[in-house]
Amino acid sequence: MPRFSVIVPAHQVQAYLPACLESVLSQSYPDLELLAVDDASPDACGEIIDEFAARDPRVRAVHLPENQGLGPARNAGMREATGDYLVFLDGDDTLTPQALRLIADRLEETGEPDVLVYDYARTDWTGEAVRNRAAARLTEDGPAPFRLADRPGLLNLLMVAWNKTCRREFVERAGLTFPPGYYEDTPWTYPVLMSAGSIATLDHVCVHYRQRRGSILGTPDRRHFDVFAQYDRVFAFLESAPEPVEADRWRPVLYRRMLDHLTVVYSRRDRLPRGSRAEFLRRARAHCRRHRVPGAPAPLPVRLRHALVKLGLHRTYRVLRLAAALRRRTARAAVRAPRAARTLALRAHYRLQRLLPLRADRAVFAADAGGGYGCNPGALEGAFREAAPHIRTAWATGPALHHTVPPGTRRVTPGTARYFTELARAKYVVHNAPFDRRLVKRRGQVLVQTQAGTPLGHMGLDLLERPAAAGATDFPDLLRDAGTWDYVLSANRHSTLTWQRVFPGRYTVLEYGQPRTDALQRATPDDVARSRELLGVPEGTVAILYAPAPRDYRRTQLPALDLERVLRRLGPRFLVLVRGEQARPVHPLASAAGRIVDVTGHPGLTSLCLASDVLLTDYAPLMFDYAGLDRPIVLHTADHEAYEAARGTYVDLRACPPGAIARSEDELIDIFASGHWRGARATRLRAAFRERFCPYDDGRAAERVVRRIVFGDDESELPPVVPPHERHPAPGAAGSPTDTPLTRVPGPAAGSPTGPPLTRVPGPAAGPPTDAPLTTTPGPAAGYPTGTPLTTAPAPTAGSPTDTPLTRAPGPMAGSPTGPPLTRVPGPTAGPPTDTPLTTAPGPAAGSRVVSDRL
Repeated sequence: MPRFSVIVPAHQVQAYLPACLESVLSQSYPDLELLAVDDASPDACGEIIDEFAARDPRVRAVHLPENQGLGPARNAGMREATGDYLVFLDGDDTLTPQALRLIADRLEETGEPDVLVYDYARTDWTGEAVRNRAAARLTEDGPAPFRLADRPGLLNLLMVAWNKTCRREFVERAGLTFPPGYYEDTPWTYPVLMSAGSIATLDHVCVHYRQRRGSILGTPDRRHFDVFAQYDRVFAFLESAPEPVEADRWRPVLYRRMLDHLTVVYSRRDRLPRGSRAEFLRRARAHCRRHRVPGAPAPLPVRLRHALVKLGLHRTYRVLRLAAALRRRTARAAVRAPRAARTLALRAHYRLQRLLPLRADRAVFAADAGGGYGCNPGALEGAFREAAPHIRTAWATGPALHHTVPPGTRRVTPGTARYFTELARAKYVVHNAPFDRRLVKRRGQVLVQTQAGTPLGHMGLDLLERPAAAGATDFPDLLRDAGTWDYVLSANRHSTLTWQRVFPGRYTVLEYGQPRTDALQRATPDDVARSRELLGVPEGTVAILYAPAPRDYRRTQLPALDLERVLRRLGPRFLVLVRGEQARPVHPLASAAGRIVDVTGHPGLTSLCLASDVLLTDYAPLMFDYAGLDRPIVLHTADHEAYEAARGTYVDLRACPPGAIARSEDELIDIFASGHWRGARATRLRAAFRERFCPYDDGRAAERVVRRIVFGDDESELPPVVPPHERHPAPGAAGSPTDTPLTRVPGPAAGSPTGPPLTRVPGPAAGPPTDAPLTTTPGPAAGYPTGTPLTTAPAPTAGSPTDTPLTRAPGPMAGSPTGPPLTRVPGPTAGPPTDTPLTTAPGPAAGSRVVSDRL
């Protein structure tokens, strides 16, 4: 007998039905049966259901001989159900990923209640999901299960069947069924909640409720008058209900809910046909007199609407609605007038301030379109205060982010008189995004564009041929903005060439490194320990910072990884710090026993990097900063072709990756389980990547920029650059790479969502890291783009290496930035490591560079 019977009635939803059924069958909780009911639909719903039934034995097709409506279709599904719990889903809606697993876990946690109520989100044609505004009533705090009398606020939730699962035995014992007609959920929801002996809640979105044209509730029809018959059934249930239902207690509550519902049906323009509103109010007046119950308190505006419905005052209702609409328009006009006057006053103030001389001792900074303190502008602001203390600095951001600004820096709010004073009088203006369009550059004013990192995805003018990524980019405005820049910061030669091409202008490129990486290079082991403590990372835990890039080709940023499954397979030693909307787990509050930490809103990216032991990403430019830390980086590029088609990349990460690459979730698990993520080969790849993209990130990039811009120092006077191989950033805190690898214990086949965790087995007690602890079959090494396959020899003795040395073979490697490919040649079987160092072709001398571009 399955755990869940998912009942999906379908009628004229052929465009949405496949997604609905797929959302059920793709659940990670497989113990279910799917009862798809074809309500004699005139379109292809029946054929679609039959196709799914032929493909998956869990699908059972139910074909009704004639159209009976949503309620009877659900009843037909219930008659065929054999599961412990009934789950209802409309044919145009979908279950969220992991919904059934979360529901099953909550049912077990709360002792198998009769009813479990969960949340939903409305989705529209843009794909945006907006959560139910009454979600606070679904809190899991407090005792569970409970009776309705303990939490009567549940009656104020949306009256639908698909936001709750009911124990089948309870439904059959209570004799609960769906009636025919519109609003069939009303006489189901109230009796279910009032009859249930035990109820629990799940504070999680389990259903996406599609808002679409042509839906039943969005089509004017006289069948909306069915709402009166449905409430007759609700009050009839109260009359015949057994003693535990407490009918006298709930009758006033239901009477007020009925008035609210009738008011909504009457006031919505997409419900009642033209010319039927007066008749509806007359029916409503008679209905209210029939079921009237004293003692149903409500706020004054609600009581007024109720009175108009109860009295059937159709014309009065229309007059009052028109008066309310007029009042709202007048209020909006009253708000717009002062706003327009304020805008004119600020423009005049800005013009007046531009007539005054520039202040050479003023500098104003901003980042990410009014974001908080940080990134390259934040690092430069700190360097200004240290290297040029005579310059007073200010940071422009909204009041909500003023707390992120350090005490020694003045705070200004964009759009205020003080803000425009700073724009007009400050000699130095620094930003990492387009400057304020209202900014008028003055003679002698210095605009510094720091950019937001090394470019990986296409940017600037390169987006002209990438409409999905370009979005609403105003290219003429982009060129106008680039024409005002005096300096542009660059971390490496690749960035310099890219900025000059995609942002053409008469500026000077300062190829000095990324100022925001200075804090990473200067950090100490104590800073690492403090960052981990603040984030709650246990000692000895491997902290994975998961920071994927947004997807331009998706309207909604769906998770690319099932992090809960990954952590279940890897075991308790691993923890994931999740950054980004598209990376958030399905249910952060209950994910993998607290080993998934959502740090999307964390203000300090530097502390996240320091607290982590490895970066897991795909196309996020953060990898260039993280490479300077000399810590492992793992790429998950399952949608490489789609990302390349939508945005495109400047760097072929498959030819020159910063570490191991996973093309699927199972490959990713193997990379972490086997130790490849921090093996010798990953270290060599990271070193080459670091040499290419982090040549100047030595902890003094911001100082060089300030001394060049403010004091005019030439190249010989700037601090010399420390070569990458001489830098020693603070290491991660999770242990050394000599830890024994993880190996698999027998269990389900690869890809199974319920596979066993990976456990640790004895390995070598000393020696260098084993690069390939798992025996492989002939073919490419797991997680790497090129090279010969790795095989496992007998366990090495202490001190013996497990990798043969690398030497260069003739011929260039396509896309490689460091020369010809590496090939494996025989080497000694014992003794000290004999890996030969990598040599590169002659290049520029160590030190920073200034590249001038006059176009």
